[in-house]
This record gives sequence, structure tokens and C-alpha cells, in this order.
Amino acid sequence: MFQLIYPYDPAPFLPLPTAEHPGGMNYAGGEMVPVVEPSGLVIGQTARSLAHGGTGLLHPVVHLHVINRNEQLFIQKRSMNKDLLPGRWDTAVGGHVDYGESLETALFREASEELGLREFNPIYLRSYVWESQRERELVNVFAAVGNFRIDPCNEEVPEGRYWSFAEIESALGKDVFTPNFEHEFKALGSSLLALL
Repeated sequence: MFQLIYPYDPAPFLPLPTAEHPGGMNYAGGEMVPVVEPSGLVIGQTARSLAHGGTGLLHPVVHLHVINRNEQLFIQKRSMNKDLLPGRWDTAVGGHVDYGESLETALFREASEELGLREFNPIYLRSYVWESQRERELVNVFAAVGNFRIDPCNEEVPEGRYWSFAEIESALGKDVFTPNFEHEFKALGSSLLALL
């Protein structure tokens, strides 16, 4: 029997539904996200609000880096209404995987919602665990290469543009970007260029 031991009330963690105990995918905390092991194996579910509440429950997200043929990376500016790091520049697309949703479905849903980007061929780059004081995420990183027409001006993403790699490198460490974006750019910048 799998058991989670945490220094807080474990009630927010719900086990996987079974035929005998179908459970509910609704919880007073709102939208449900999967709880996963670092391998990506789904072991349960929790409310998204609780996953962000310092519980340490590992939940999956998707990131999409969009690079054009001019060796420029599209970066979005986070809304000033965001709880975390408002106004910072971040990965072109980033979002949570809903409970019962595949990574691919989540990636295309987020790209459509945030950038209006619907037609692209995602290239899987890597997965890693990212941890902050408020949350613990299994980040699944993808890239898309092409000269896409992107118009992010919406409530989700108020602004975005293509940046040269030199522009990005000169702004690193100056509180322009999110820490997570800086981590990914340093780790994957050369891999992104190799896709061209």
C-alpha cells in the first residue's frame, strides 16, 4: 500500500479512482491536477490551489519554447495579475496538466489559450523537477521551430516578442526573467539552437 507522509494534513491528496471507489474529480479546492512521481507516474490527484499551497505535492506542467529560423526565442511577459512573479518574462507557453489529460493535449491547449498557436510540431526536450517555496512541479519541456505568427495580446498573456539569444544572455541575472526560465535557458539554449 502506498502511503504519503507529510508534515501537514494529507487530506488534500486523493488516491487514484478505481472501479470499486470511483471517487470524485471535484473538490472544494477547485480544478484538479494529477499528483505524480518524478518519473511522471500518476499516483493521485489534488486541487490545483492546494498544489500551490506549499504542500510539496509534485504535479506536472508543460513548457513550450518557440524558436524561429532567425535564431530568436519567443518569450511572454507574465500578467501583472499573476500571484507569482508578475511582469517578469517567461517561457513562451507554460501551464498545468489537468487530471486525466495527456501531456500533448495540455501542451496544445495551453499554446492555443496563451498564444493562439494551434499548428506546430512539438519536440520533446526533457523533464525535470522544479521546486519553489509554494510548489513542486514536474516540468515537461518541448520546443517548436518555425516562423509562427504569434499574437498573445489577451488576458492570459498581455505581451510577448521574439528575443535574440544575445539579448537574453545580456539580461540574465537582472530580475528580467523568471528563475525557471533562466534555469531552462541556461540548460537548453544550445539544444534549441541545434534544432535549426
